Amino acid sequence: MTTKQRFRNKYRLELRENDHEPMHVHFVGGDINAKIDLVTLKILAGYITPGTLRKEVLMWLEENQTEMIKEWKKCQQL
Repeated sequence: MTTKQRFRNKYRLELRENDHEPMHVHFVGGDINAKIDLVTLKILAGYITPGTLRKEVLMWLEENQTEMIKEWKKCQQL
């Protein structure tokens, strides 16, 4: 598991080694445990409360989408 970004010192985006398709990241912290598709940027599982935090996370992923997809692929080759 690799933390790729932290939000508000409580939440983090994680890539996990040998994970399954579709390409995704895990957004965890507090009572949140969500899975976000790296291609569509849609929440696949779990829930992130609509509002500032959700927008912040999705904006960060959109800005870093290409790099995150490369990192996901690299993690799966372990």
